Amino acid sequence: MPLFSVIIPLYNKEKHLKNTLLSVLDQTYPDFEILVVNDGSTDRSMDILHQFNDSRIVIIEQTNQGVSSARNHGIEKASGKLIAFLDADDYWFSNHLEVMAALYFDFPQAGMYCSRYKIKLAKNNLYSPNPTNIKPDFRGMVPDFFHSSLVDRVAWTSIVVIPKPVLQSVGGFTTTVSNGQDLELWIKVAVKHPVAISNTVTAHYHFEIADSLAKRNILKKKLMDFGQFAEAEKKNPSLKKFLDIYRIEYALHYHMFGDDSKMSYYLKDTDRHNIAFKTKILLLLPGFILRLLLKLKHLLKKIGINFTIYH
Repeated sequence: MPLFSVIIPLYNKEKHLKNTLLSVLDQTYPDFEILVVNDGSTDRSMDILHQFNDSRIVIIEQTNQGVSSARNHGIEKASGKLIAFLDADDYWFSNHLEVMAALYFDFPQAGMYCSRYKIKLAKNNLYSPNPTNIKPDFRGMVPDFFHSSLVDRVAWTSIVVIPKPVLQSVGGFTTTVSNGQDLELWIKVAVKHPVAISNTVTAHYHFEIADSLAKRNILKKKLMDFGQFAEAEKKNPSLKKFLDIYRIEYALHYHMFGDDSKMSYYLKDTDRHNIAFKTKILLLLPGFILRLLLKLKHLLKKIGINFTIYH
């Protein structure tokens, strides 16, 4: 039984898959298996995958059902104690699993483990996230996961490691959610379990190829149900503020694309004190102006100017 099961959901990533797989096979910590879950790819991804001749690679086939289903399928088949996620267009440094193994053995009481990471905003532009109240050299149990994630998230899919029993206890990824399903899972875990973080950067996240809410029409997406956290956020002000940021984000995007009834739906449960003044101004602007401002924000991000409107 390996310590790690590395789960890679695969759907049409022919341009990035080879580098992603090589980054796993190049790990200095050798005790792992790789489960590539092919979610009905129609490009050359499988041809590239079959070029690898390594007994640690397990290929799982399924018809196209979405990334959450693929990850859940991988979790079900995993034989490792710890589940490490890696998207097929991201990559790890060679020390990733070694760093995460040491974190696990030093802090076995945690329900989720996170390394540090960099975000590739453009070809030659890397951004280093700075979780709130966590110094770059800090290694250990995160005092307040949700407060620390208000601006830059502590958890991101390709740097998260979770014990398999913890994933099973929270039900894995919600397959009916098509945007933010990873975020929802981190919340479910962190509400019930402490989180440990390393002080070492071990991965790159490719923002420029991400399929995020900000890049797609929200009207076509299915979002998480905030109601499942209603009791927890009453007891945890940091969780309430964290969830309100996403309520506000969803409301703003619905307004941007003309659905003000959905905007009102998300704002009704939001504490008004958690809505920044600049966000209130944006909520009054016409949708077409917001869409233009969003495009401008992405252009600025690519040249290294990164900011949030939610604080």
